[in-house]
Amino acid sequence: MMNYQFSPVLNRLMEHFGRLPGIGPKTAQRLAFYMLKQPRDRVQDFADALTEAKDRVVECPICHNLTDESPCVFCRDETRDTGLICVVEEVQDLLSIERVRDYRGAYHVLHGAISPMEGKDPGDLRIQELLNRLAATRVREVILATDPDVEGETTALYLSRLIRPMGIRVTRIAHGIPVGSNLEHADTATLSQAMQGRREMD
Repeated sequence: MMNYQFSPVLNRLMEHFGRLPGIGPKTAQRLAFYMLKQPRDRVQDFADALTEAKDRVVECPICHNLTDESPCVFCRDETRDTGLICVVEEVQDLLSIERVRDYRGAYHVLHGAISPMEGKDPGDLRIQELLNRLAATRVREVILATDPDVEGETTALYLSRLIRPMGIRVTRIAHGIPVGSNLEHADTATLSQAMQGRREMD
């Protein structure tokens, strides 16, 4: 008995869905069939949204958040305390902290963490941009809100050793967040406690 094979067009669609983070073969197949059941105009809207986002979304020149306006909404907000910068790994982490509504300072997005296993070294992150920013503006405190895993801790320690000689206070969010987890999955109460209980970096 021959195994049923999908058409090359269907296989290509499933392969593209399968390249998305956290999407396995079965989920990719479900997504492909779901999209095929949608009206053509809805599928076109989806494709247009992807294309528009790719064409228009850029990094904010100040904090490196992703935005379709430059600078981003956070850097344009004159009510924010620009003497306080919270450093996060990814844009999702920025949004998680913003949900807490306790923090009213500025942000800096690294776009990753130092990870030799993944071939990511300091030069691959927005670290030099952060140092340039600190040298050009009056900042009294940098909060390191990288994830509490090996890569996040390594990145926080590396940044602390670069920033402290500049005479700027460097703090680390408290470990109310489980070790090995990601900020984007933490609830707002835990994040709020972590921000309030931040400690000085050694």
